Amino acid sequence: MTSNMTSRVLVTGISGYIGQHVAAELLQQGYEVVGTVRSTAKTGATGDSIAAVAPAERLSFVEADLLSDAGWDAAMQGCTYVVHVASPFAVAEPKNENEMIAPAVEGTKRVLNAAKRAGVKRVVLTSSVVAMTSGKPSGQYGPDAWSDVNAPIGAYAKSKTLAERAAWDIAADGTMELVAINPGFVLGPPLGAAGDGQSVAMISTLLAGKMPMIPDVAMGMVDVRDVAKLHVAALTAEAAPGKRYIAACAEPVAMSDLANVLRSAGYTKVPTRKAPNFAIKAMSLFDREAKGMVPQLGKKIAYDNHETYDDLGWSPIPLETTFKEMAASLSD
Repeated sequence: MTSNMTSRVLVTGISGYIGQHVAAELLQQGYEVVGTVRSTAKTGATGDSIAAVAPAERLSFVEADLLSDAGWDAAMQGCTYVVHVASPFAVAEPKNENEMIAPAVEGTKRVLNAAKRAGVKRVVLTSSVVAMTSGKPSGQYGPDAWSDVNAPIGAYAKSKTLAERAAWDIAADGTMELVAINPGFVLGPPLGAAGDGQSVAMISTLLAGKMPMIPDVAMGMVDVRDVAKLHVAALTAEAAPGKRYIAACAEPVAMSDLANVLRSAGYTKVPTRKAPNFAIKAMSLFDREAKGMVPQLGKKIAYDNHETYDDLGWSPIPLETTFKEMAASLSD
């Protein structure tokens, strides 16, 4: 604990679903945390949410936008580590893919170059399994897999793949250590105001009975609290530099299984019927969320995540617990 007392960590995107959990975990482990926000108007609610679960005396905020150079050099001053969480995420396919790709890629370059200029020791990047397996057939994949950006994988997967590639390019000269954490579908209770997570929106829709049928989608899933712990472990783990870590269960979990857990826990509005793939494909012609789902339909991707256990000491929260605790937190 004491060794962290003087270590300052910059967390980008601290007001988001994952960002708040990462900041809370860092504070609980004795780090000083500086969080970037696009506007200081967000700091009150974010600070309150984090303070509810972690000691917040060593928490401060700076204004910095992924699309502007302003503020990044100042934000990095005195930081030993950077956790780069900020990136646009939506299931819905944007009208123009560059709406999502440009801020993800340009923002990552901006953050990593500023970290390098400031002499930061190590950057932990929040990537995604969609940077590994998008455009790939069903099967098992490990940390050496990369998504095919020339396949029709959707703007989000493309943005995460290109942003992570850009990060590795910047770190290639070896002057600064880089670790990537690649989560699957992130679930779990949000901290206070962090209702911007797409999974939060999706589970809320399920619980309210607003999703008439369950799509034939199965994903590697992970608890947001585990994602936070893995980011913090990756800051100091000796084996971590230069590696990508899969933060997802090894076998994909079907959306229908998640729905069954929620129904058995008493959430009776959760649908029971499965949506036929042709219906989702037909909807995708006019519904951007359905369009974002099409590349995943019927696919079963498994993950070789053994290095995450071995190097980062991962002991995951059981997903059934995650589903129930998330539902309870959203129903309060």
